[in-house]
Amino acid sequence: MRIEAVTSAQNPKIKELLALQEKSRLRREKNLFVVEGRRELGHCIDAGYLIRTLFTCSEICQEQDIEEISEKILAQGPLPGQCQPSVIEVPAALYAKMAYRGGTEGLIAEAVMRPCGLEDLKTKENPLIIVLESVEKPGNLGAVLRSADSAGADAVIVCDPLTDLYNPNLIRASIGAIFSIPTVAVSSAMAIDWLKTNRIQILTAQLQDSELYYDTDMTGGTAIVMGTESTGLTDIWRQNADRHIRIPMLGQLDSLNVSVSAAILLYEAVRQRNQQNR
Repeated sequence: MRIEAVTSAQNPKIKELLALQEKSRLRREKNLFVVEGRRELGHCIDAGYLIRTLFTCSEICQEQDIEEISEKILAQGPLPGQCQPSVIEVPAALYAKMAYRGGTEGLIAEAVMRPCGLEDLKTKENPLIIVLESVEKPGNLGAVLRSADSAGADAVIVCDPLTDLYNPNLIRASIGAIFSIPTVAVSSAMAIDWLKTNRIQILTAQLQDSELYYDTDMTGGTAIVMGTESTGLTDIWRQNADRHIRIPMLGQLDSLNVSVSAAILLYEAVRQRNQQNR
């Protein structure tokens, strides 16, 4: 794989990378997104995403890491159109301008988006799914993805999203879980229809007209549905839910961060399933 040296921030390839980090519209138009960091990039490649361009900084990144990632990229084969991936080496001063965040080990890449729809979800018996409606903060969504991966959930369905699934902050917060767990963005109506068709019970997390989460059976196919912290879920989910559940709030506040709530509910499902299998 040929390595090209670039030293100027005015280079078109550097300018495109910076624009992809900032503009979701450009990401959609180019069908590309940006991944930073050895761990996140490794998860991305292992999940089958194609890398178009790898930017490296040997002043920061260990040679072993560059070689390992480069070998994985070579093994993926040519890109659509038979184009070959490229590697661009940049100096530390330029890398500091390119990096969306600190501590990314001198590795940034442009990866090709891979569309995923409900028809692509391959769920096992009694699947466990997280559904998020209109979650707008990429950090929250990334943290939920991380919890979903840790709990062995089958998928995350993002309904009527207000944030781009390839937002750099989301990828960072998920620590690459966006690549390891199937994630689909669809409308609420489409998600409800798919869940009902597949006989997956819908549990909506809400304070009103609800029962305590640990009194609810989650051993069968289950979708845990959560909305925004400010407005909660819309009526379409409340009306189509099989049961409404809540986490007891014992202090003066009436809600938890959505990612914390997701972790609590996911691991209750894990606890119940492990207990059932003993």
